[in-house]
Amino acid sequence: MYDIKALYEAESVADAIRLRLEHPEAQIIAGGSDVLVQIREGRRAGAELISIYGLDELRGVSLDEDDNLRIGSLTSFSHITRDPLIQQYANVLGEAVDQVGSPQIRNIGTIGGNTCNGVTSADSASTLHALEAIVELTGKNGVRRLPIKDFYIKAGQVDIRGEEGELQTAILIPKDSYENCFGKYIKYGMRNAMEIASLGCSVNVRLSPVKKYIRRCRIAYGVAGPVPMRVPSAEAVANGSPLTRDMIDEFALAVLLDINPRDSWRASKAFRQHIAVEMARRALTESIERAGGVIE
Repeated sequence: MYDIKALYEAESVADAIRLRLEHPEAQIIAGGSDVLVQIREGRRAGAELISIYGLDELRGVSLDEDDNLRIGSLTSFSHITRDPLIQQYANVLGEAVDQVGSPQIRNIGTIGGNTCNGVTSADSASTLHALEAIVELTGKNGVRRLPIKDFYIKAGQVDIRGEEGELQTAILIPKDSYENCFGKYIKYGMRNAMEIASLGCSVNVRLSPVKKYIRRCRIAYGVAGPVPMRVPSAEAVANGSPLTRDMIDEFALAVLLDINPRDSWRASKAFRQHIAVEMARRALTESIERAGGVIE
């Protein structure tokens, strides 16, 4: 059974903000695929919950007035994977979230819940970092937006200001981060399904018009540090470089300059470093090929 002290159901974003301010200890719940498990395990026994699951205004994918992709925070993983705009402009994100849990979890789990948990192993996290996503937060003082790299503070903690009644309302992917860009997400785990990532790697590239060199490259990891992270040393190797095997090898080795994985029962630090290099090599290679480039 679930040990829940109280459940409040928000009728609108404004109502959710009001409830947060009136019940500062309450936990926001959307799909519940994480929170309810934690309650059942006793980690949140006696919790007060504010449900925002009924707020359809926070669902769906659209283009805003600046042609940025806007993903409502209550949009489910399965919706993201199937959405035509995602498939057209940011298919790598659809592929990444399609590796979350089981079909049942993907139908109920939300992009907002996945990011607000603050865990480095979230399948959406590294891809959103590679896409330079922007997190939209709404509270009593209005809307606040910040780069996703600044949203993650430390393991399990994100920048949501409870004292302002904030909740995450959307994830934005800037036009410059998806236009003519192609990417690949690779997840490593001990099983092929229903598995938390031992390491996740996402690469996103834009080639030159003649497809001879890389104009823009972003690479990010999950579980390579306490929070999801970009890898600037590797990006510097790739940006402006021709499409050669030597460049890809140098790019892959450069990730070791920035990542700092830990030892855990899932994988040792040394093993994570080893597979990080190979994942970077494969993800960049496939991203270039998806962009129409030929590696020499």
